[in-house]
Amino acid sequence: MTFTEHESIESAAQKPILEAIGLSKHFGIEAGLFQRRKPPVQAVNEVSLSVRRGETLALVGESGSGKSTLGRLLLNLLNPTSGDVIYEGRNLANLSPEKLRQVRRELQIIFQDPFASLNPRMTVDSIVGEPIWLHSDASRSDRQARVAELLRTVGLAPEHAGRHPHEFSGGQRQRIGIARALASEPRLILGDEPVSALDVSVQAQVVNLLEDLKHRFGLTLVIVAHGLAVIRHMSDRVAVMYLGEIVELSPVNELFESPLHPYTQALMAAVPVSHPDLRHPRPLLGGDMPSPRRPPSGCRFHTRCPHARPLCKEVKPPFVAVDAERQVACHYWREIANAGAGTLVVPTPSAAYTQRLNLFKSHQALSLESQP
Repeated sequence: MTFTEHESIESAAQKPILEAIGLSKHFGIEAGLFQRRKPPVQAVNEVSLSVRRGETLALVGESGSGKSTLGRLLLNLLNPTSGDVIYEGRNLANLSPEKLRQVRRELQIIFQDPFASLNPRMTVDSIVGEPIWLHSDASRSDRQARVAELLRTVGLAPEHAGRHPHEFSGGQRQRIGIARALASEPRLILGDEPVSALDVSVQAQVVNLLEDLKHRFGLTLVIVAHGLAVIRHMSDRVAVMYLGEIVELSPVNELFESPLHPYTQALMAAVPVSHPDLRHPRPLLGGDMPSPRRPPSGCRFHTRCPHARPLCKEVKPPFVAVDAERQVACHYWREIANAGAGTLVVPTPSAAYTQRLNLFKSHQALSLESQP
């Protein structure tokens, strides 16, 4: 292999698999006969980001920040009001229906609710086998063999293929949804809150399964999530969204160790702390998120930001590069860096805490001995 060929292979590996350029989505609201027309809901507003090949990119933020809408725009499940989505150098908006159907095979989604995302009238064999039937010419026997293989891959038994969704638990249903997403042999999978509807004991199993499948099949993942612990465990980069816009984009470790945007700092401060020695008042986010129909002028976060100044109300902050990997949209990020930053690292118990714990155990032992 020549140097030029090796260089071209490296540049192709570094090239994003998916890009959003100035992506916006506004939902119009129809007014009644005698009602004034209402302004549209600005769910996503001029978002630009790229998804690197083989990485896990997380989209985080409060409910209503536009994460799920952005995810559906990236997969072309929603038509954008403006902007473009580029997949492997192709603009999805310019593809013919036949070409778009071929791309659908490579872009799949895992839905949030495992109870509502599976057709209750279909068997598991039909649910998982449907993408194979749509995107290949496999015979019925080959399709059934492929379904059995996929069920084994996600931790289910092949004999489960003849059952209906109501015969499974929530975690098992989500595994069926993952098997369905894998059926078409995709290159990128969007997980729209894939574990939020599951029990805490099951969440770790599904997260570990997604991580294993990513490495086994060379997948690229885009994860929409609320749980910051899940994000830190499985993500490479994190995009923080607020009111339809990305306010910070950073590698996961740098984001948790030194959040730059005040909104990111507020999200970190809201993480519950289980250790008694670290339970002390911390600055939390006050107020409610403004209406996306009438977003604030300037910086959209200034109505809730403790560091807001007159400039924030008048001028929208640019999305600037802090270094080669980090970007932030804040006028004063240098002055407020690390203010109110939180952490998810479990601290080492202090001597005072250990003493209190031992005292509690001794009292508990004495009470048990005194019982008849």
